[in-house]
Amino acid sequence: MRYDFCVVGGGIVGLATAREILERRPGAGLVLLEKEADLAAHQTGHNSGVIHAGVYYPPGSLKARLCRAGNRQTKQFCAEHGIPVEECGKLIVATTPTEVRRLADLRKRCEANDIVAQEVAGADLVTLEPRIAGLAALLVPSTGIVDYRRVALALAEEIRKLGGETRVRTCVHGIAERSVEVEISPAEGEPILAGQLIVCAGLQADRLARSAGLDVQLRIIPFRGEYFQLPAAKSNVVRHLIYPVPDPDLPFLGVHLTRMISGRVTVGPNAVLGFAREGYPHFSFNLRDTPRLWVSRGSGAYCASTGARRSANSVAR
Repeated sequence: MRYDFCVVGGGIVGLATAREILERRPGAGLVLLEKEADLAAHQTGHNSGVIHAGVYYPPGSLKARLCRAGNRQTKQFCAEHGIPVEECGKLIVATTPTEVRRLADLRKRCEANDIVAQEVAGADLVTLEPRIAGLAALLVPSTGIVDYRRVALALAEEIRKLGGETRVRTCVHGIAERSVEVEISPAEGEPILAGQLIVCAGLQADRLARSAGLDVQLRIIPFRGEYFQLPAAKSNVVRHLIYPVPDPDLPFLGVHLTRMISGRVTVGPNAVLGFAREGYPHFSFNLRDTPRLWVSRGSGAYCASTGARRSANSVAR
């Protein structure tokens, strides 16, 4: 079969890409391929569900602009499709004088990025959050929470309504680019031909790029962020998302309290080197993923890529 477009990856990025193509090119033939039995089976279904405001990004950067636009458009999409969103807001709490100074810098960054943020004095913090102590805080009201799996399934339904096709249990094993088309070979069944191919394959993106003959130097190294889930009796322990002031010397935002749209509260994450790219439970191991976690260059070893970020989040009980 031949399509105008083929999208590989049934997470939120692949689904949103496919939907956008069909909206811009009505009537185009499009197929989306997902190797798992369900859509949104990996990073989309294993994250904290936060709709971020873009507090930490450099003013004027592409990340800052896209995050701000994505915050607005995600809420609009959810409203149109009846998906619950809670705009609970984020509190970034400073507990030392150094963090208070860094908080002031974040306030300026919010202003530069056109993000509404309110300074909260330490004496007023107890009113907002009786169980949280700090010298000062920054309240970002536009931060929200949602179930991104539901967002993904709504996107898939729109793809089908626009005439697109989604296939699950379809693992891509080979990609061959020709002058006028791309041949995509699944593990089972006949090859698929497409005028254009877009790969949104998450933790397998580097492998699929190499299977297409591209000289990809970067390699994905999976890190798993683990969260503890508080007992149901503690679900009302906080009203907002509670974040520490980030340390600029570290690549992570720090351990925080996250309210989930389900009503539960999680504490985390840490960052653990994973021995399986898509292994979410503790002690997950995949022989194919392990031998090349670290690549030698010159006299030392280096981490080729930490693109997994929080892709393999799991809840430690």
